This record gives sequence, C-alpha cells and structure tokens, in this order.
Amino acid sequence: MPLNKIMLIGNVGRDAELRYTGSGTAVADFSLAVNRNWRGSDGERREETNWFRITLWGTRAERVSQYITKGSQLYVEGRLQVRDVDDDEGHRRTYVDVVANDVQFVGGRREDMGSTEFSSSAADDSQDFPIIDNDDLPFE
Repeated sequence: MPLNKIMLIGNVGRDAELRYTGSGTAVADFSLAVNRNWRGSDGERREETNWFRITLWGTRAERVSQYITKGSQLYVEGRLQVRDVDDDEGHRRTYVDVVANDVQFVGGRREDMGSTEFSSSAADDSQDFPIIDNDDLPFE
C-alpha cells in the first residue's frame, strides 16, 4: 500500500498568500523554514535550514491566510507533490511542494486567532482549532 505523508515543524518565512483559481477555488501558500542541527565528524555544531512551500486548498486556505504570518511556528502535515515547470529560458525545473491537510500553531494560543480549525482530516470544518504545546509533541 503506497503512503505519501510528511510532517514538519518550522517557522513561517512569509505571510500566507491567498488567491483563487479560475473556477473560484481558494488556494493559500506560504513558506516554512525547518532547521536541522547536528555535530559534524570534527565535533563542530552545524545547522541547516530547509525551505518548503506549503499549499492549502478550499475553505481552509481562506482561513489560513488570515492567521499565518511570518515568524509563526507551525506543525504542518500533508503530502508531497512534484511539479515540473519550464522556466523563461526553457529549462525544466522540478519543484516539490507540501499540500497540507493539517496546520496547527505550536506553542501557546495566539490572541488574534479565535477559534478556527485548519485540519482537513475531518469532513466537518467547524471544529475548534487545536493548539499544540511543545510538551504534547512525541519528539523534540
């Protein structure tokens, strides 16, 4: 059975941007920076930052665009999607995006957030928005 799933915790690099397709479907995207720390063979501490483009669709996209701002720390769960695009010079570029089905703030409740659910795991989009405390995470 195939599985395409990714889970990320990182910091938003740019505010969520909302747009609509020709048929009127909402699409929001933003960038997420995920840091990785390790010690090299020489004992020196190293850090690497990977950037991900996160995309949400439909009513979740409309709500995300209101709350996700640069610097917010988020947990994002979704699937990877590969896109091949020809750039202006005719070179083929491959992009790997994350199509999110669950977005949650990590840490305390944001004052301006209210009660909003961004998860698509349930058919009913009216549930309260879950907040994850660092103590709730199954990993560091």
